[in-house]
Amino acid sequence: MNIKNICLGALALSMVGGVAFAGALDEPDNMAPFFTDSGMKTMKPMEEFKTAFMAMPKEKQDAMMKECNDAAMSKPHAEFCANVRALGGASK
Repeated sequence: MNIKNICLGALALSMVGGVAFAGALDEPDNMAPFFTDSGMKTMKPMEEFKTAFMAMPKEKQDAMMKECNDAAMSKPHAEFCANVRALGGASK
């Protein structure tokens, strides 16, 4: 019985932990407005990028800014995060 409970607990923690690693930069719905193609390979020009960023709710802007300021999270999104940081001081 204890082994079963331990295994179920470990499974539950891994599922909850996995969700915690998915951030704003990993959600395609958050990222799609910043790219010109569906494969999200080509970023929009800065003017369009700024328009898309400013159209987002403040909470999502803050979440993206926080993740871009984290070296581990921003590394795979370096170009995107450079644009977000450039807009960091901008307001609506």
